[in-house]
Amino acid sequence: MFDIKESVPDGSALVPLERLEAQICELAGHLTAATCRFLVLLADFDARRGWASWEMNSCAAWLSWKCQMSSGTAREHVRVARALRDLPVIREEFAAARLSYAKVRALTRIATPDTEAGLAEIAGPMTGNQLERFARAHRQASQADDAAARMRRRLAWRFEEDGSLAGTFRLPPLQGAVLLKALRAAAGDLEHPHKHEEEGAGAETPAAAGLPVVATSSSLADALLVVAEAFLAGKVAGAEDPEVYQVVVHVGADALTDAPSAVTPGPAGVSAETPVPAPSVPGDPADPGRCHVEEGPAISVSTAQMLGCTAALSWMVHDRDGSVLRLGRRRRRPNAALRRAARERDTCRCRFPGCESRRVDLHHIQFWSHGGRTDLDNLISLCKYHHLLVHERGYLIAAKPGGSFAFYRPDGTALPPSPPLPKPAGRIADCHDAEITEDTIIPQWYGERLDLDHAIYTCLANARSPQERREQAQDPARDRVQVFEPDGWADRIRQYYDQHTAA
Repeated sequence: MFDIKESVPDGSALVPLERLEAQICELAGHLTAATCRFLVLLADFDARRGWASWEMNSCAAWLSWKCQMSSGTAREHVRVARALRDLPVIREEFAAARLSYAKVRALTRIATPDTEAGLAEIAGPMTGNQLERFARAHRQASQADDAAARMRRRLAWRFEEDGSLAGTFRLPPLQGAVLLKALRAAAGDLEHPHKHEEEGAGAETPAAAGLPVVATSSSLADALLVVAEAFLAGKVAGAEDPEVYQVVVHVGADALTDAPSAVTPGPAGVSAETPVPAPSVPGDPADPGRCHVEEGPAISVSTAQMLGCTAALSWMVHDRDGSVLRLGRRRRRPNAALRRAARERDTCRCRFPGCESRRVDLHHIQFWSHGGRTDLDNLISLCKYHHLLVHERGYLIAAKPGGSFAFYRPDGTALPPSPPLPKPAGRIADCHDAEITEDTIIPQWYGERLDLDHAIYTCLANARSPQERREQAQDPARDRVQVFEPDGWADRIRQYYDQHTAA
């Protein structure tokens, strides 16, 4: 067994590069085997609903809270753990560190108990990236005739480094046609009359002249914004809490002034610093030069000043620590100012430990019926599940200075916001039973490119039922598609690679 401390040189004697490489590969194998053990335990914990004793909504929420994972990572770990319960072959290869977690994660999206043996074999010589490509293509090919797949909807978005929003979406044919019709109609309404006046007096717009409007990518993007604004405007008109449908922009007092000395523009006109002492965290409530979308990226000062001409303004006063000053009055139902202040302080999320729900209610820490005031210090954001839990189970909440809260179970046990992980005891090899060497985790890959079409053809051909293969063997003229035996998947693909590499 190697000693990990040996890979940290003290400057007097460097570890040989070959030994350092071997240690990295061997430790990767141990991490893989330990990860398999971790997921097996997690699957058992999930099946026995151990997370419910902590009043969590799901095993992923418990894992995110207890093991310090992000929500997305926790959900993926739970998904893989549940899938491994029904895939003994892949689980065995995973436990022996012959399949990495990245490969197992891809395989569990497409494997079934009937196909896992062949898929595990074909995944062996592939890299992680090649197997991800293979899994995506396999899902597309196997679901080509699936009606449910054709009706599947999805939308993925992300913020780029410059703060702009980018993403992709998928809609069924009919719904996609509805969206395009709305965007093209909105793009036609966006035709600006002054644009055509520059071309000549009395010139008609294409829409007015009855001509088709050519929709470009830029005009469709503008049209998407128009459709979204129209929807939000219609909701705001009749909503009991209109702020749910409003885009909130936080702008410091200095950012709204025209004095150049107040705010020094940074790259792309974004406020970067102020001459007054400002906190080190961007977007801190105590920063007089803050200028950003709520829970979003920064915007330019000029954009914020333009919004100030037409948008509804509400003032929110912070102290030097960034805490919102008291805004409430003695009334049971929080007013709009208090809801804005609580949303700002709680970052629009449930404050119960481990919960990240955005659908929240305002809860009186000291009940209104017991003399509690409707003040910011006595209000906390809780999702409906944990709001009901506090009332029915007797969970206690204590407000602390600075806008933080402490939660206690009915028996007085404290619930920390993020429990510390215990210190490791023993070696990582004690967490699993696999025999790990420096070559265990390394795939048998020769550096060749993946022929995706051939790999998918081989996989789907071997997935045919035994009856179909027997019928084809009896009548070869009926179907000329060559069928490979499952045990030879990797060998046949290897031969294909070698032939093309030699050519």
